Amino acid sequence: MSIIVENRKIYFEYEIEYTLEAGIVLLGSEVKAIRNGQINIIDGHIILRKDGPYLVNTTINKYTQSAKILEIDPKRNRKLLLNKAEIRKLFGKMSVKGFTIVPLNVHTKNGRIKIEIAVVKGKKMHDKRKSLKEKDLERERRRGV
Repeated sequence: MSIIVENRKIYFEYEIEYTLEAGIVLLGSEVKAIRNGQINIIDGHIILRKDGPYLVNTTINKYTQSAKILEIDPKRNRKLLLNKAEIRKLFGKMSVKGFTIVPLNVHTKNGRIKIEIAVVKGKKMHDKRKSLKEKDLERERRRGV
């Protein structure tokens, strides 16, 4: 498994409940662009519709060597591939107030592009300060101070 892009801001902003790995429905030029690292998942999140979960607000830039005929919207919604049990679990968590689903990273696994998603709950300001303090203490401990 090699990580193509990771959203590290999630670990600071949110408290992670659990994670899932999902496939993404992509077009050929999008696959090549992702392998080149031309994807932005920072503002992305997952919405649940009747026909399944969709990745929203992510940008996959146009692959430079693709055909000019294929004009693909870089911000289009992309369907995620999960089994029924995982989708039911997501619907159950989303019925509780305060939870959201966000992408953690995009990676390759056995030659296929996968996305790791997480059900998260927003941290309060004092929780963020606490995590910063712990991070600083860990850094000083590693330095030997």
